[in-house]
Amino acid sequence: MPKPKVLHLGDPIQYNHDLYARFAANFDVIRPPTAERARPEFKRALQERRWGSFDAILRPFWNTGGEMGNWDEELIALLPETVKIIASAGAGYDWVDVECLARYGITYCNGAAASSESVADATLFLILSVFRNLRWSHAAAHSLSPIAFHDAHTHSPLTARNPSTQTLGIVGLGAIGLTIARKARAAFPGMRVVYHDLVRKAPEVEGSINATFSETLDGVLGQADCVVLATPFAGRTVIDGPTLRKFKKGGRLVNIARGGLVDEEALVQALEEGRISAVGMDVHAREPAVHPRLATDRRVMMLSHNAGGTVDTHVGFERLAMENVLGFLLRGRALTPVNAHLMQSEKGEKVRSLL
Repeated sequence: MPKPKVLHLGDPIQYNHDLYARFAANFDVIRPPTAERARPEFKRALQERRWGSFDAILRPFWNTGGEMGNWDEELIALLPETVKIIASAGAGYDWVDVECLARYGITYCNGAAASSESVADATLFLILSVFRNLRWSHAAAHSLSPIAFHDAHTHSPLTARNPSTQTLGIVGLGAIGLTIARKARAAFPGMRVVYHDLVRKAPEVEGSINATFSETLDGVLGQADCVVLATPFAGRTVIDGPTLRKFKKGGRLVNIARGGLVDEEALVQALEEGRISAVGMDVHAREPAVHPRLATDRRVMMLSHNAGGTVDTHVGFERLAMENVLGFLLRGRALTPVNAHLMQSEKGEKVRSLL
């Protein structure tokens, strides 16, 4: 019997060589050169069936293998009917139409589980930053100005809070959101968690993180002293002007999900009006550009989309992408399917919004 074929997009395997040896022994791996991965040439190659019929697509690294741009129906429709799974690095999937893949009978798997630890660690830093005004203190110390130093030393504590006395709101309690909750509870004993998600967690899970479920987003916003966005981007803004007015007065916002979830102009206004007291951002609406008014505000701590950026995450991305393909093609079950609920229901059904 011929081996199943896998189209490998991006750089060669760098870390998990033993696993790749098993992968290559089971599959016929085709890795198109960079020139064939640019969108026009990639489309031509698919139309010409240059790689024949293949069964899976593997993208083990986030920094390479995406030269063809967004995976929309224009691209997905050109795939051979034999393709049944796409396994990619990365936690988000705003670049791929998972609903469309489901209509074509293709399972999509991401790498969120591999980045959970790294993202959660960075989120704890941002949570601590917004509660303790660390951006203000950090900038003042680096300014070399005794006046700025004295100002931060004297005044930043007046609005700072101990996280353990506060309520943390989490929007999206998936692999990353749950890891954030667990780490926050361990780091800040006494912190209460309220969350919103499509599916409520089991009572024992809620009990382990002292969490309360909210049926609505508004229920989280009205209770939380700090709201963490840990939900995938489904094509629409979640935190806008009307939503910001539902935050607890002086609430804080941390976004480690996707920049497009937040209306940054509305966020600036909420900060200037004092409705929001501090912001932590790993992601931005127009990356690699950041909002200039947010960047210069001493209440806003910014990162450069590095929350998941560790060697450990890259090793995990690579391993999980291969394990998803191995599991699906050899045993009929992927490890981290994103659109499984769409594959099991009526094809073409609208993706349910988390919010």
